Amino acid sequence: MRSALTRLALVATVGLSAACSAAPATDRPARTDTFVAGLGSEPDSLNPVLGYAADGGSLMFDGLVSRNADLSLRPALATAVPEVKGKTVSFTLRSGVTFHDGAPLTSKDVAYTYRAVLDEKNDSAVRGDYAAIESVEAPDPATVVFHLKYPYAPILQRTTLGIVPDGSLERSGFEAKPVGSGPYRFVSRTPGDKIVMEANPSYWDGAPAIKKLVLAFSSDDNVRATRMAAGEFDAVELPPKAAARFENTDGLTVHRVPSADYRGVMFPMNEPVTGDLAIRKAVNLAVDRAAMVKTILAGAGRPAFGPIPPDTTWHNPAVEGSPAADQAQAVRVLEEAGWVAGADGVRAKKGTAARFTLMYPAGDSLRKELALAAASDAKKVGIDIRPTGLDWDAIEPRMSKDALMMGMGTPFDPDYTNFETFHSQFAGKGFFNPGHYKSPEVDALLEKGRAETDPAARKEAYDAVQRRIRDDEVWAYLVFLEHVYVVRGAWTGVAPSVEAHEHAAGGLFRNLAEWRPAA
Repeated sequence: MRSALTRLALVATVGLSAACSAAPATDRPARTDTFVAGLGSEPDSLNPVLGYAADGGSLMFDGLVSRNADLSLRPALATAVPEVKGKTVSFTLRSGVTFHDGAPLTSKDVAYTYRAVLDEKNDSAVRGDYAAIESVEAPDPATVVFHLKYPYAPILQRTTLGIVPDGSLERSGFEAKPVGSGPYRFVSRTPGDKIVMEANPSYWDGAPAIKKLVLAFSSDDNVRATRMAAGEFDAVELPPKAAARFENTDGLTVHRVPSADYRGVMFPMNEPVTGDLAIRKAVNLAVDRAAMVKTILAGAGRPAFGPIPPDTTWHNPAVEGSPAADQAQAVRVLEEAGWVAGADGVRAKKGTAARFTLMYPAGDSLRKELALAAASDAKKVGIDIRPTGLDWDAIEPRMSKDALMMGMGTPFDPDYTNFETFHSQFAGKGFFNPGHYKSPEVDALLEKGRAETDPAARKEAYDAVQRRIRDDEVWAYLVFLEHVYVVRGAWTGVAPSVEAHEHAAGGLFRNLAEWRPAA
C-alpha cells in the first residue's frame, strides 16, 4: 500500500522541471525581516481539529508526517513513516519538541487531537476523513497507536493533520490565539485582512530565515495584482492572465505549478432543468475546453473530463473526451430527449425552458470568465445559462437549486475529496456534494476503494467511479489549472509541487520556513 501511494506521488510530478518561468530576480534583494504573501482565500478557522490545513498546509502546526516536493511522505513529529500492517499503525515521536508556549509535545497531545476530530460534538469539517479510526492510544509519552475499524489505504496520508495541545478545545481563547509546534508562531489576526506570524527560534527543524510572515487576504484577483505591482506584497497567488503582466520583469519570478485543481459546473440533481441528464450531457458536449485553456488560462492548464487528473496512477483514460466542442451532437441529445427549440432560440420541454443560473464567486475573475464562456457555448445549442456573481454567503444556501462554477481536486489519494463530493451520505452538507448526487453503485465503490488495501483492486474501484460519474454527467468538468505565483527577489529552497485545489496544502508557500535568500 505504501509503495503504491509513493508511485502515485512520483507519477504526479511529471512536468515539474518546466514549472517555472523565471525572469532575472537579482536586482532586488529577498526580504527576510518581513515577508508579505497575498492570498485569495482566508481560512474560516485556525484550529486543525476543525479542519484547518488538514493536508499539511499550515506553518503554525506540525503533523506526524509531512510531504516532500514529489508528494512522498517524510517524518515530521514522528521519527519515521511506519509501515502499515492490518488495522494497527504505530508512530514513535521525536524527542525534545515543544509547543510555542514551551510545553512539551507528547503522545497525549496527538491522541487528543485525533479524538477531538472524531468527537461529534466538535462538528469537525474533516471528521469524515478519519472515520476509519476506531481509537487512538498513547501507551507512553513517545508512542501513538492508531486502531482502525478496517484496513484503510490512505491512513498515512491522513497523518499530516496538525497537532494541538491536549485540552485545547476546552480552553477558551485557542481560536483567537492558536498554539502549535510549527516553524512559525501566531502573533495576530485581523479577520478579512491578514494573519501575522513570527519565526519560531526553537523549532526542532531549525529556525526559518524569514523572521516575520504576513498572510494578506483579498478575494479580488485584480486587487492582489495591483498590490503586488505597488510593492505591497513579496509574493502573490494569481490566475494566469492576471500574472501575465509580471512576466520578464526584473526582480520577479513567475512560477507556473501543475495541479490537480479543477474547475467545472456543479449541477443540482433535483431541479427540473439541471436534473435532466440530457441537459447535463449537452452542456458537456457544447463547451469548448480547448478554447478555455488557450484564452482564459493563457495556456496554463489542460482540459478536464473528471475529478482525477491525467498523468496520475489513479486516472481512468476512458473518461477522456474531445477538448473541442461537439455542438451537433449536443443538439441531437437535446432533441432526442424532447427539448425543442423555441422562437427565442431557447429550448423547452413540456413548458419548462432550458434555462438555469450559474453562480460564481464575484471576486474570482477566473471562475467568472469560465462561467461566461460556458454560457456562450451552451447558448449555441439552445440552453440559456445565466452567470451570476455572488459572495460565498449568498452562494452556499442556493447550491441545491442553482448550478455553481466550483473547484475541487487533489493529487494525494482518490479517497480524498471524492468520497465527500460523490457519496450520498454527504448530499447537501455544505460544499460536500452540494448537488445532492445519489448513486448506490458509486457509494459502494467509494467505500470499497477506501477500505481495500490491494492497489489493483483500488484502481479497479476508482476506475468504475470515474466511469459512472462521467455517465451521469454529475459535473461539467472544464479545466485543470496550473497555479501561478509571482515572487519578489531571489530565493533558494523554493520547491514547486503538484498541488491540490485552491492551494489547500499551502501551495508554493508550504515550505516558506526553508526559503533562504540567494547569495
